[in-house]
Amino acid sequence: MQDIAKSEKRGAALGMLLCRLDKKHRTRTTDNVSLAFPQLSNSAQVEMARGMFQHFGRMVADFLRSPLRKVEDFPMDTTLEGREHLQNVLDQGQGVLLISAHLGNFERMCHYISTQGVKVSGIARDANESAITDKVNALRGKYMEILSRGNAARETIKRLKANELVVILPDQNADEAYLPFFGKLAGTVLGPAVLHLRTKAPILPCCHLRTGPGQYRHVYLEPIRAFEGEKPEELMTRVNAAIEQMIRLAPEQYLWMHDRWKYARRRGLL
Repeated sequence: MQDIAKSEKRGAALGMLLCRLDKKHRTRTTDNVSLAFPQLSNSAQVEMARGMFQHFGRMVADFLRSPLRKVEDFPMDTTLEGREHLQNVLDQGQGVLLISAHLGNFERMCHYISTQGVKVSGIARDANESAITDKVNALRGKYMEILSRGNAARETIKRLKANELVVILPDQNADEAYLPFFGKLAGTVLGPAVLHLRTKAPILPCCHLRTGPGQYRHVYLEPIRAFEGEKPEELMTRVNAAIEQMIRLAPEQYLWMHDRWKYARRRGLL
């Protein structure tokens, strides 16, 4: 535990260094926090932004230590909430579209799920440098298979038919639909809703939140299923609401530096 605490402390320090040196992302972070939490004082918004940079540094440090994780350690460092929701959707035999966000420790989340006897695949965008993609995926390969976001649909459907779990993080800026997110219209992907409507695989919101050095809270919310005649935009509105619900559990652990409202701002929707 001491090694983990030291690693996280170094990571937090690097995160704060990034905060001081990277004006672009520091400004974007505080602007996004202000959009999402306008009721907070300026000092509280700044503190949340600083907390995000510290958390980001800790998570990078933890990811680099992932080869050192032992399966037997997870029961001691993870508190589980909502296991019945996962079991419920697995029992249906239609696969699971696990929806999360760039929140908490999503890498460790996937590792934890894999220790529960569930096969995990994740959809991710390739890095700009192929060498970086290879190194990152080599670390992830210990606990999940990565499907390239560019052509993942066929492989995703194949895995769902095998009753496997596919992780999607649909909280990034997009230009497919503009739906509410923290009370503001945000560019939102429709892929998870389209996959659900096609395969009937339940959508299961999940997050993995840090509660202390090397300690985590793994949370499943209630599954989301389409209503009769529901359109993808309507379903993704409910998915956005579930993501927002999870972020509110630990808002300083969300990746506010991402330009979530970029396209909405360009279209004059803010």
